Amino acid sequence: MKQTINIHEAKTRLSQLLQQVEEGDEIIISRANKPIARLVAYQEKPMKRRLGEAKGMVEIMPDFDELPEDFMVHFE
Repeated sequence: MKQTINIHEAKTRLSQLLQQVEEGDEIIISRANKPIARLVAYQEKPMKRRLGEAKGMVEIMPDFDELPEDFMVHFE
């Protein structure tokens, strides 16, 4: 639910307003009936991953998939 309140009311009811925001409400704070701020729940922005950002950091050895014979019996 969207609600508009003045600055004085926002200062006196901040804890209550934060509770409402946590529950999904949006609070518009105004001065002289002119909106100046919007109080909404904080959301983490997902970290963007770049393709190839680990290039050159990993080395795969030519024999990486070779296992000792006595160990291979567990997979046959």
